[in-house]
Amino acid sequence: MMAGIQTAKQDLRKRMRDVVQRIPADSILTQSRTVATRLFALPEYQRAKRIGVYLSMPAGELSTTDIVQDALKNHKEVFVPYIHSIETTTTQQKTSVMDMLALESMEEFMALERDKWGIPSLKKAQALSKKDCFGGTGLPAIPAKQTTSESSGLDLIVMPGMAFDPEFRRLGHGKGYYDSFLSRYFRWEAENEVAKKDMPLLVALSLEEQTLSPPEEIPVTNHDWPVDILIVGDGRCLVRQR
Repeated sequence: MMAGIQTAKQDLRKRMRDVVQRIPADSILTQSRTVATRLFALPEYQRAKRIGVYLSMPAGELSTTDIVQDALKNHKEVFVPYIHSIETTTTQQKTSVMDMLALESMEEFMALERDKWGIPSLKKAQALSKKDCFGGTGLPAIPAKQTTSESSGLDLIVMPGMAFDPEFRRLGHGKGYYDSFLSRYFRWEAENEVAKKDMPLLVALSLEEQTLSPPEEIPVTNHDWPVDILIVGDGRCLVRQR
């Protein structure tokens, strides 16, 4: 059954890659502005002090540049994905993981170099001195327990994806970075001995063309995290009961 789900995911990713490649750039720009406006109107976004935001590819994906700018302008702490390799303690093998590291300013954002996918990304030398969302610095393999909740955790995460459905299922790009990160976050939150914090609100951004229409739905496994809010480029804002 698992093999069948993985095959279904691969087929859907291939289909969605073809779909987004055909979307005109001006349509993506218009939808990006619509989605950002809907996000900014959310009380949960307005209240959030610490947010994680994906940095967008130059094409085929909703842009998050305006979101980063708005969050920094409104004095929110902004954390962005950083992909790196760690050695697992059980197998002693290298595995690729995602952390959320602090972005200090719009100037720093504009100066980021683009990776092979065209995504603005921190360099390793920068990452080693950055605050992470767990309250530490650098790239710890295991988030440390915290003695305070004021300078750790995230209130909200703006998430990307290849496809979504109205039941809040999400299809990622296939690397499992966000699902693995959220599982790590859940374990960290459960082990936090002081002030208990809720999981961050998961807000997914979807181009209209990336949102499936019923009865079609995203194939998922138990490891796939559902999102809490789905904001679509046509102006829809779907909210899941938590």
